[in-house]
Amino acid sequence: MMKYLQKLGRSLMLPVAVLPAAAILMGIGYWIDHDGWGSGNVFAAFLLTAGASIIDHIPILFAVGVALGMAKEKDGSAALSGLIAFLVVTTMLSTNSVALLQSVDPANVNAAFERIDNVFIGIISGIIAAIMFNRFSQVKLPDFLAFFSGKRFVPIITAVSMLVVSAVLFFIWPIVYGGLVSFGESISSLGAVGAGLYGFFNRLLIPTGLHHALNAVFWFDTIGINDIGNFWASKGVKGVTGMYQAGFFPIMMFGLPAAALAMYHTAKTNRKKQIAALMLAAGFASFFTGVTEPIEFVFMFLAPVLYVVHAVLTGLSLFIAASFHWTAGFGFSAGFIDYFLSLSIPIANLPLMLLLQGLVFGAIYYFLFRYLIVKFDLKTPGREDESEEENEETVQQSTSYKFSILATNIYEGLGGDANVVSVDYCATRLRVEVVNMDNVNQQKIKATGVPGVNVVGPQSIQVIVGTSVQFVAVEIEKIRK
Repeated sequence: MMKYLQKLGRSLMLPVAVLPAAAILMGIGYWIDHDGWGSGNVFAAFLLTAGASIIDHIPILFAVGVALGMAKEKDGSAALSGLIAFLVVTTMLSTNSVALLQSVDPANVNAAFERIDNVFIGIISGIIAAIMFNRFSQVKLPDFLAFFSGKRFVPIITAVSMLVVSAVLFFIWPIVYGGLVSFGESISSLGAVGAGLYGFFNRLLIPTGLHHALNAVFWFDTIGINDIGNFWASKGVKGVTGMYQAGFFPIMMFGLPAAALAMYHTAKTNRKKQIAALMLAAGFASFFTGVTEPIEFVFMFLAPVLYVVHAVLTGLSLFIAASFHWTAGFGFSAGFIDYFLSLSIPIANLPLMLLLQGLVFGAIYYFLFRYLIVKFDLKTPGREDESEEENEETVQQSTSYKFSILATNIYEGLGGDANVVSVDYCATRLRVEVVNMDNVNQQKIKATGVPGVNVVGPQSIQVIVGTSVQFVAVEIEKIRK
């Protein structure tokens, strides 16, 4: 199980790597026009839109990234299947679709379906797509369906699988979402303790996307708290309004960047340069904009125990800030930009103390993360076992011995690297461009047992393989590499 989670974590590295740049673009745009969100400044609107084009589609990025990373081959059909899986479930369970299925007005559809487009669904979509690829990418259908064999079959079976998943989530998702909303309402009267519990579960639920259920209770006007709206309107009680936001600043501005530093310092020497680039960008994004996904998702699955520690420390931070009535607020996220802007809000109470709290939490994060990583040999970025990586590559590169031999003989008959320019395939044939047709040994190709060879031009030749052509083409591509 742990090895599977670590592989999942490594699969997220590709989409996560692009998030810091997007977060910084949005942060700068928000800094320029924080009140109008781009409506008052064209340049700010440009930056906000550019960043949002990535940040707002994190679930899709994860669906594609997980599918590609968890598949036994790094193949485009796996990534396409991840996208298809996500589109099927989010379309089937969108508010309008559910309204149609239930024969009700969209306004009466459970609010849970407004949040179906989330990280959890993205990861699940990617995992299912990868499972389908690993199971069906080598399947051979009857001749009359041969065009849909192998990798072409994967997106189809993935779409069918997601119909089943959608049917299950149709009943389960509203129950889980509604339960979390009820839980949030029940702890809202616990004062500082409630703020701490909210902070803990807010982080713990990030991988599932269900943290939005709690956010709706405390940040917005679901049950009358409306912590964000009241803070920026400077309404409520000084030292109380903002209590569900303030404790995030020490974590996002200091704690998580310190955790990133700890992961860099504990990376293997030969990987430090690579990890430094990722951690520096992610740490800066967290501090400056409050976008934490680039850091959290690099250790969330690679080292789950660290993520639980992170959730506990987040809850502790919110509890401390609420207990001492240190308040600040955010409109985007708990980074430096919002912290600086909130200093001018009259209802903010002793916000400078959050910086002192942040320095303490930064030290706690750094030393605690570093200790746990080294003590328990946690596989954070840059500490993965090289032998495991090599074994995975071996598994990914293994195919049928029969097709490997056939591909080798055909390729030699075509003249090998010196003569072959390009290789493509259709339903039953290899389509090959060569430098010189005189260097093609047709007898050698026919001796492999293929049904035939067809010269279609001075430099174009087709090798008729049959319905297994895809698997032969894959082996030839490996030879050409």
